[in-house]
Amino acid sequence: MKKILLLSDTHSHIDDTILKYVKLADEVWHAGDIGDLIVTDTIKKLKPLRAVYGNIDDGKARLEFPLHNRFTCEEVDVWITHIGGYPGKYNQEIRAEIRQNPPKLFICGHSHILKVQFDKELNVLHMNPGAAGKHGFHQVRTMLQFEIDGDKIQNLNVIELGNRV
Repeated sequence: MKKILLLSDTHSHIDDTILKYVKLADEVWHAGDIGDLIVTDTIKKLKPLRAVYGNIDDGKARLEFPLHNRFTCEEVDVWITHIGGYPGKYNQEIRAEIRQNPPKLFICGHSHILKVQFDKELNVLHMNPGAAGKHGFHQVRTMLQFEIDGDKIQNLNVIELGNRV
C-alpha cells in the first residue's frame, strides 16, 4: 500500500503546512505549474516525487520533468499531465490516446479547480487536486491525499490549506 499526496499549481509556493502532509505520504505527485524548482527540490529531500511540467514552467523544469508521466503504482495504471481536461472534455491533444489506452487513474492540474470524477465510458478515475499555491483565481488552496492498495484507490481526502491570500 502507498499513501499518495497529490498537488498541483504551486506556482513557486511551498510552506510548512504543505510539508507537513508531504512527510505523511509515501510518495508525492505534482501535476505541473511547479514554478521555482525549490518546490520540487524541497519535496524530493523528504519523499519520492513524480511530477510533470506545466504551462508556466521554465526550461529547467521541462528538462527535469516530462509533459506526460505514465507509470504503474502498485497495480494501478496512472497518467499525470498538466492540461488534460476532464471526462467528456479531455484536451484534444490527449483525447485519442486516452480513448485507445485509458489508464485507471488520470490526473491533471491547470484549472485550479478541485475535481474528482469517474469517467463511466472509459472506466477511468479523474483527479485534479486544485491549486496548492497562492497565484491564480482560486479562493481556497487544496491538495488530495489517497492510498493505492493493489488495484484499489481508496481513502481519498481533500486537504484545504486555507485561503489563497
